[in-house]
Amino acid sequence: MACVKDGLYAQAIPHFGAERRGALVKNYFRLSDKPIRRHSPVKRGDFVVVFAEKILNLIDVKEILKEDGLVILNSKRGLNGLKCYYVNASEIALRLNLVSAGWPIVNTAMVGAIARVLNLSLDSVLSAVEDTFGGRLADINKKAVEIAYGEVKSWSG
Repeated sequence: MACVKDGLYAQAIPHFGAERRGALVKNYFRLSDKPIRRHSPVKRGDFVVVFAEKILNLIDVKEILKEDGLVILNSKRGLNGLKCYYVNASEIALRLNLVSAGWPIVNTAMVGAIARVLNLSLDSVLSAVEDTFGGRLADINKKAVEIAYGEVKSWSG
């Protein structure tokens, strides 16, 4: 929604198996300044977003990234050997009490980090969050976006 508000074209293709907390989920995302005609999974992406570090034990992100691709990671630090941006989205969620059944809900913090890395406007992201949630829940999630947007760092390790 934020991409469209910024005048871009965007497409999300979710791909997941059994729905259970902690299960591995893939979501393909395309972003362009021109209409998007392709509607298929992405084989090798310009970027990969990792919401939980333990996923790195299951998947070699280098295999799904283009040669010059980058990683956006929920972590206290980046990854060696890769162009990487990181933000501690888990800590942001915990600080704001965005928690469900003891798990930090990192989605909106990660959206803030992604938006910053992809040069999307903060106002568009905040407006999309408001459109999605509304009320107090929107306020907390907008705060998560703002914090992550401001705290995301690049890693050259």
